[in-house]
Amino acid sequence: MELQQLRYVVAIAETANFTRAAERCLVVQSALSHQVARLERELGARLFDRTSRRVRLTPAGEAFLPAARQCLDAAERAAAEVAAAIGEVRGRLAVGLIPTVTAADVPATLREFHERFPQVRISLRVGASDDLIEQVRDGTLDVAFLGLPTTARPTGVAVHELARGHLIAVVAPDHELAGAATVSLRRLASEVFVDLPAGTAGRAQSDEAFAAAGLAREVAYEVTSADYIARLVGPGLGVAMLPSGYAPQLTGVATIDITDAPGRVEYVIWAAASPTPAATEFVTLLGIHPRRDGQAG
Repeated sequence: MELQQLRYVVAIAETANFTRAAERCLVVQSALSHQVARLERELGARLFDRTSRRVRLTPAGEAFLPAARQCLDAAERAAAEVAAAIGEVRGRLAVGLIPTVTAADVPATLREFHERFPQVRISLRVGASDDLIEQVRDGTLDVAFLGLPTTARPTGVAVHELARGHLIAVVAPDHELAGAATVSLRRLASEVFVDLPAGTAGRAQSDEAFAAAGLAREVAYEVTSADYIARLVGPGLGVAMLPSGYAPQLTGVATIDITDAPGRVEYVIWAAASPTPAATEFVTLLGIHPRRDGQAG
C-alpha cells in the first residue's frame, strides 16, 4: 500500500469522478485507475461502485476512507515536523471560525502568516462552535475561533480566552423598539425571533438567558448565518439577538442594548497535545504562547 494510492482514493471519494480525481492528482486517468485497482486487489475488496453515471464508495470504501485520510495526515505531519527541526514551517494550516468572531482579525492574521510561511497550505472553513471544537479534537482543523455562552468552555483542546462581551437586540428600523436606549428580556420575549438552529452554541446563549429569567419565546425562523438573520430582521419578520462586537457590521437594522443581556466569550482553540508547527506559529502570531497560555479544557 502506497501513499499515492491513498491520495487517489481520497480524490475519487471527494470528486465522485475518476477523471476529475486524475486531474486533481496531476496524473492520467489510466494510471490512477490502475493503482486503485491494484490497491483493491491487495485489500481483497472493491472500494468504489462504478457506473456510467457516477462513482460512489462501497461499504468497504466507506470503512477505508477515514483511515486513508489519517495516514495521509500523519505523513504530512511527519514531513512538517522534519521541516520544523531544520527551521522551516511547512504542511497545512486548517482554520475554522464562526461568522461573528470579532475578537481577532482573522483575515489579517492569515495574510501575515502566509507572508511569513508561504510554504504552508492554508484552508479556512466557517461553521458552528460545537462542530469546530469536534473538528479540532479529531485533527480535521488545527485552530478554531469560537463564541460560547459564559456557562460553557471547550473541552479536550487547548483554550485561550480572547474576549468577553454580551448580546444586543436587533430590530427592524421601523419597529416600535427602534430608537430605544435599552430593552429587557421580558419585553423581547413577546416578539417573534430569528435565531440560529436549536442545539447550537450560538443559540444556547439566547435560550439559556430566557430560561434563566423564566421566560418563553417563539423562534419562528432558524438560519445558520448571522448575515441572514439581519436580512430577515430588516423587513420586520422578527427580532434577534447578536454579539455586540458584530453590530457595526450590520446594515438596515436598529440595535438596542439589553439591560439583562446574556454574556458571551470568544475563544481560540488548538490541539491540546502536540499542535502542528504551523498551528503553533499561527497562535503565536495572535500574541499567545501556545504552551504557556493555552490551558487544556
